[in-house]
Amino acid sequence: MEYHRLAKPDIKAVTGRDYLLAAFSGMLLALSFPKADLPFLAWFAFVPLLLAVARKRPAQAFRLGLVAGLVAYGGIFYWLNIVMTLYGKLPWFFSFCLFLVLTVNLALCVGIITGLVRKGEMAGISPVLSFPFLWVGIEYLRDFIPFSGFPWASLGYSQYRILPLIQIADLTGVYGLSFLIVLANVVLLKIIRGSVMRGPSVYPVKSAALLLVLILFTLGYGFFCLTRAEGGVPVKVALAQGNIPQDVKWNPAFQETTVAIYERLTRAVCANGCDLVVWPESALPFYFQGGGEYGARVKSLATGLKTCLLVGSPAVEREGERTRYLNSAYLLAPTGEVVGRSDKIHLVPFGEYVPLAGLLPFVNKLVAGIGDFSPGKAIVPLAMVKGKLGTLICFEGIFPELSRAYVRAGSRLLVNITNDAWFGRSSAPYQHLSMTVFRAVENRVPLVRAANTGITAIIDSRGHISGTTRLFREETLIGEVRLGEGNTFYDRFGDIFAEACLAIATVIVALVFVKKVASG
Repeated sequence: MEYHRLAKPDIKAVTGRDYLLAAFSGMLLALSFPKADLPFLAWFAFVPLLLAVARKRPAQAFRLGLVAGLVAYGGIFYWLNIVMTLYGKLPWFFSFCLFLVLTVNLALCVGIITGLVRKGEMAGISPVLSFPFLWVGIEYLRDFIPFSGFPWASLGYSQYRILPLIQIADLTGVYGLSFLIVLANVVLLKIIRGSVMRGPSVYPVKSAALLLVLILFTLGYGFFCLTRAEGGVPVKVALAQGNIPQDVKWNPAFQETTVAIYERLTRAVCANGCDLVVWPESALPFYFQGGGEYGARVKSLATGLKTCLLVGSPAVEREGERTRYLNSAYLLAPTGEVVGRSDKIHLVPFGEYVPLAGLLPFVNKLVAGIGDFSPGKAIVPLAMVKGKLGTLICFEGIFPELSRAYVRAGSRLLVNITNDAWFGRSSAPYQHLSMTVFRAVENRVPLVRAANTGITAIIDSRGHISGTTRLFREETLIGEVRLGEGNTFYDRFGDIFAEACLAIATVIVALVFVKKVASG
């Protein structure tokens, strides 16, 4: 009896050229996001990495993916060092260590995906199938990492200015675009290989056709959505950007100046009347609920201008012997009456509380003035004269499930109040703004954004940014939005697309390891 030995795969060693290709992929990914804002780069950013991992062992592919991830996320999140050293008062060494922990964690995701894609390819599973599902599955899981979740810089966010593409978000969320971008990268690689090898049998006809169909559907759906007129009740909105310096923001001696700035800006921008005025997160650096002279002035302002006024202020609650500090927003009616309060639910680790504080005694919370914040307990839409609004405080705007919850609870306008002074003049304020665009499209409701130092913006239900302010300027912004209707596919079913991708990715991984066991 004759036995035939299986041919060993043609495995090549990792070279310096391969590491350069992986790093180049990381650089292209970083440049596709704001502030560079070169979204077209994302559509071929993975090609150099995929060329580098060809004919490599999965462990080698993992290392190359890790390099790409380190360069990409290092370039995207460099601003964390500004936040931790300038405001957290951390020495550069500790700041860099914490920055490295986050960057390595995110880079590990790229490494794991690349290694699994290569392992699947060796088991007969095409990257056309494995890469998009694995990428979206792990990208979705980032929303649930310990302490907070961190879905910042998901791949689809790089396309926030391309309106025909992002309309698909009301079906799939941002993950639909991430899927399409990754698929385009894999198909492009196959087209390049097919062109070089000049063999009809290796040209990716089926996968190219699939990609073309998906892109045409996405664009067709996008143009259809963009041609539909916005309905809904018109609301004239005014946004005040006080540009209060961070080093004096919580200084009691500066309270008079702060209130005076916002009074002046509000009177100026409401000279011809408006329905809603929005002040940023913690615009009032005192307990508004306690009343007092400054609280009375704010109420008097709403009464005098006959407008609804949304203001950010800390709040305090006592539960037995425990005191809970909250980051909150108050809505005042045109009568000056406080209509309601919405508390921040998703807190910023190290910004509003220090996780594992006992193990990190050298780390200070960034928000000065009071103790650690506690999360709010419920989604509370606030009722203005013309409809309900949902308040997203600070980086709550990057979590799609929170916006969806507010809309499902009846909100027809989303308001993001934030203080991005921590970020300085880095790319972070631009990245932060880009993600809130998707919250408007996913739910088909407008979103207005008031930021202490910028970027203040007005975004309609199709994701069009109709106005923005400059960074670190005292400015106002006024515009009209139409209350949305909600009830999109995304509103009803949430991240079902991402969950399906995660399920398929799990099956793919299981098949890879089953085949490995079966082959001995």
